Amino acid sequence: MSLINTEVKPFKANAYHNGQFVTVTNESLKGKWCVFVFYPADFTFVCPTELGDLADNYAEFKKMGVEIYGISTDTHFTHKAWHDTSDTVKKVQYPLVADPTGLLSRNFEVMIEEEGLALRGTFVINPEGKIKIIEVHDNGIGRDAKELLRKVQAAQYVASHPGEVCPAKWTPGAATLAPSLDLVGKI
Repeated sequence: MSLINTEVKPFKANAYHNGQFVTVTNESLKGKWCVFVFYPADFTFVCPTELGDLADNYAEFKKMGVEIYGISTDTHFTHKAWHDTSDTVKKVQYPLVADPTGLLSRNFEVMIEEEGLALRGTFVINPEGKIKIIEVHDNGIGRDAKELLRKVQAAQYVASHPGEVCPAKWTPGAATLAPSLDLVGKI
């Protein structure tokens, strides 16, 4: 069964955010668009490149009312230590969520049990707390924040324009489609 259109399961987690330890719960997601970005571990190789790319594009996500959450099976203490020592991770202004028990990684079906690490999973969650986009990568393949931004824009567009869908490579301002019997076989 796919997690698409399912509600985020209840959780409570510690996070490092803007120099403080904070609590993040499923309830704190409600009312805004959110992106969960699971990654294997702090102090690794591909992970800081992804988190830095998201940090470089964070202002664009915020303009759209989207909060980003970076999540790994590290503790919130490890997130702080990484933030304090890595020039790339110092740029991160979004919460880095701790998942040392693996509850979130299991809930989102990205846990690698034999390693105790998460796969690179990206989940876009709507204001009602439902998962609208899922993308899971092998851990050797990094993600692109600009492509994620485009996908979130499409998800927001579809949510606010019932009866319309976004074709491949859609960007804001481009034509959309209105599925109908007359459109079948015409594309």
